[in-house]
Order: sequence, then C-alpha cells, then structure tokens
Amino acid sequence: MVNIEKVLMVEDDANIRLIAEIALEGVGNWEVFLADGGQAGIETALREKPDLILLDVMMPGMDGPTTLARLKECMNPMPPVIFLTAKVQSAEIAQYEDLGAAGVIRKPFDPISLPDDIMAVLNGNKAQ
Repeated sequence: MVNIEKVLMVEDDANIRLIAEIALEGVGNWEVFLADGGQAGIETALREKPDLILLDVMMPGMDGPTTLARLKECMNPMPPVIFLTAKVQSAEIAQYEDLGAAGVIRKPFDPISLPDDIMAVLNGNKAQ
C-alpha cells in the first residue's frame, strides 16, 4: 500500500488545477502543491518532495514526458508519476509506462473519484 500525504499537480489549465486541488484536498485529504508548467513543476518537486506527481502530458514549453525525464535526472528518490491525458489508447499508455510513469488517468476525470483512481493506479491498475 502506497502512503500519500503530499501531491504535486503539474497542469497548465488553471480550471483543471483548481478542480483537482479541491478534490485531492477535500476527498483525498492530501496536501496539494500546484505548478502551471514543467519547469515550475520541477522546482516545486525539488522543494516540496511530494509523495506523488500528477503530470499533464500536453503543456506548452516543456511537455509532460520531457518534465518526467528531467525529474528523473534530479530527484532521488523519485516519487511515482501519473500522467493525466485524454490520449489513453493502449499504445500511448504503454509509451508513458516505458517513460517510467506509474500509470495514466483519463481527462476529463471525475473529481470525486480522483483520489480512488490515483490509488487504483498506484496499486497496479495502470489506466483509469
């Protein structure tokens, strides 16, 4: 069982960040840190040492896969990373897992079930 207390959400869409923050804090009872892009996400991850990183795949500037690669270069230990994306074909999920992601949560996600979806991924169910 994975113990989650601090979650970093890296997402360029302010509305999605807000919805996820409310769900993760209110339903998941987790401390949430937000970043609006890859570079800010890396800086926040290094400073806050989250137990989990939720990472948008498509962001301007530095996309999710690039952000994950950079995080792996500078974080030790590396927390689990779950990608958030609308692209959830099996080949795409396999590609994200090859990059080192714990799994994928489909966007748009259900805010009420988001914490449960996260735990399902962390417990071995690769796509939600």
